[in-house]
Order: sequence, then structure tokens, then C-alpha cells
Amino acid sequence: MWRAERRDPVAALDPSREERACEAPLNVYGYSKFLFDQYVRRVLAYRTSQVAGFRYFNVYGPRESHKGRMASVAFHFFNQYRADGRVQLFEGSGGYAAGEQRRDFVAVSDVVAANLDFLGQSDRSGIFNLGSGRAESFNDVARHVINASRAAAGEAPLGLPELVRAGAIEYIEFPPQLVGKYQSYTQADLTALREAGYRASTTELAQGVTDYVEWLMAGDAASP
Repeated sequence: MWRAERRDPVAALDPSREERACEAPLNVYGYSKFLFDQYVRRVLAYRTSQVAGFRYFNVYGPRESHKGRMASVAFHFFNQYRADGRVQLFEGSGGYAAGEQRRDFVAVSDVVAANLDFLGQSDRSGIFNLGSGRAESFNDVARHVINASRAAAGEAPLGLPELVRAGAIEYIEFPPQLVGKYQSYTQADLTALREAGYRASTTELAQGVTDYVEWLMAGDAASP
């Protein structure tokens, strides 16, 4: 079994589907994954063992600090809020309002569960999207991170407008160098995964982010 990890799908047309017509790599990293997929597609009909390739969407969750700047936005938002009392998001871009750019955020626990399920089903082969199946905004992630942090401090949750007014969410200029190169929307189409027999539900963003923040805080409390 092999797996191809992607921070984002590599399609410029419709990144939700695992189809050649929808794939147009946006960078060298994506191109390397694209080439691997093409190879696998050629050999699938002749395989003698299981070949399962997973296209991970935006994975977040425990034990990712070693990834540094490539760690999830939930991790970075938590650290920003802890250090500065605020989270910074991009202003509007690509037709999306400030902080409303959307990605498919998937909990690492869901990724692990799918991998283990396939490991026990050797008849399943192919290339599969592995995400939550939902597109949710950076505003949503920031709101859940902040409110989970507030809850730990005994403070009531706030809505997005209140968080913006309080300065807990701040919008910064969209980087000019990312104009035309930034994916403002991703959402995994899980049809192929479901048709292969994987039926487990995926963690709702609010619950997943809250659990993650609590885990991060528990680690902080245990540190000397």
C-alpha cells in the first residue's frame, strides 16, 4: 500500500474528483504526485497486490508541530491566539470575502481510521480522495480555535462579528505573490471512497478543532 499526501489537491479545474480531466498541477510538488498517479493508473489493471493511494486534503490534529510552517492552520491559529490574543486571516480574494476562502479540513484521526480500514481490506485498490467532504472557511477554523481557547479560560463563546470587533480576528492584505496561484476552494468528493466500501463518518470541524485545542493545551500544561 502506498499513500500520496497532499496539503491541497493539485487540480486547477475541479479538485474534488480523482479524474485525469480534472487534474492540472499548480507546482512542482503537485506535479510529482500527479506523475505518480499516472503511473499507478497504468499498472492498476496488472497489479498482483493492493495499491491504495490517498489524496489527503487539509489534515489537522495532534503531533504535527515537527512540520513547522507546513503544519495546519488550526495549529498556527492556536499559537497566534496564545501569543498575541488574535488570529490573522487574509482579506478577500478570488471573489471570496475576508476569511471566507474555503478548504476541506480533515481530522488526522479520520485519516488514520481510513488507512487502517483499507489495510484490512486487501481487495480495495485505486486512488481515493481522503477529506471530510465539506468545504469550510478559515473564519470557521479561527472561530472554533478561539472559542475552544476561551472555553478553557471560562469565557463564553463569541460569534464571528464579535470576534472581529474585539480584534481577536484581524484581516491582513492578501499577498500579491499569491494572486492567481492560491486555491480559494477545495472540497473532497468522497464518492470513490464510499463506493470502495469505506462508510465511516468524518469529524465535524467544530468538534475536531475543539478536541485539538484541548490536546494542545493539555500538552502545554504538562510541559515543565
